Amino acid sequence: MSAQPSLVLVRGDITEQHVDALVNAANSSLLGGGGVDGAIHRKGGPAILEECRALRAGHYGGGLKTGSAVATTAGRLDARWVIHTVGPVWSREEDRSEQLASCYRESLRVADELGARTVAFPAISTGVYGWPLDDGARVAVEAVRAADTGVEEIRFVLFDEAAYAAFEAALS
Repeated sequence: MSAQPSLVLVRGDITEQHVDALVNAANSSLLGGGGVDGAIHRKGGPAILEECRALRAGHYGGGLKTGSAVATTAGRLDARWVIHTVGPVWSREEDRSEQLASCYRESLRVADELGARTVAFPAISTGVYGWPLDDGARVAVEAVRAADTGVEEIRFVLFDEAAYAAFEAALS
């Protein structure tokens, strides 16, 4: 599509980012949850939940599949859209890294459909879903570097120093 996007690391709160699209590490219900999902729903307000409910009443009646992505309004967030993606739960017995990579690829595909030029990602699946930070960062960076996208800036917004360090190592 275009030149490689710039990859930027930010230590902070994803709900504070001024971007075209924020990526939400959602659960399959699309109806809010804990961590990043809860923070985005709380700060974005009821408009996000309203659109998520409409998605559930339509095409996504069974919920959003792991590795897929869909967009809604960003409500009161300083963004135009929220792109919801469902990360896999980490497993010792089964390699689910392709599903995790799909979260990043599919989110960028949706961003391209929307015309988004700046996208902020959290460290998908590395919280309550238990994905080891170093490996989650590696998968994320490899997936966005390999993606064919018109997005100009991909921002990884990392909540703490450990996540920041893992993504910094994956970028170098």
